[in-house]
Amino acid sequence: MTRNFLGSALLIGALTVGLATPARAETFETLGHQVIAGIVVVSVAIAVTVTLLILHHKHREIRITGCVSSGPNGMSLTDEKDKRTYTLTGATAGVKAGDRMALAGHKRNGSGKAFVFETLRVTGDFGACQR
Repeated sequence: MTRNFLGSALLIGALTVGLATPARAETFETLGHQVIAGIVVVSVAIAVTVTLLILHHKHREIRITGCVSSGPNGMSLTDEKDKRTYTLTGATAGVKAGDRMALAGHKRNGSGKAFVFETLRVTGDFGACQR
């Protein structure tokens, strides 16, 4: 029993001495540096997140559906949802005047009050428009 006690006491003593580290009191200066570093890291993370969200939203593909008509300025589509008429640009090879179609692409700024839709592809052809 004494041998186990002595061995345990030596092990506890060795671990205490070996693992003991001196305690340091933090000064206000080092605490201030840590706070500033934390603020900088959080600010950079927020800026990167906002930038990625803006870029993702700006380049996302939009789908519109409506009747395609042909006019003097080219083809246009009246969207069923917002009732706006968009002048079609881009990949309009598969677009047929007089048909109800679904198109994928990007809304662009036109001159004045005109709305422009840059067509990337036709996603659906639903036949002739019902008027």
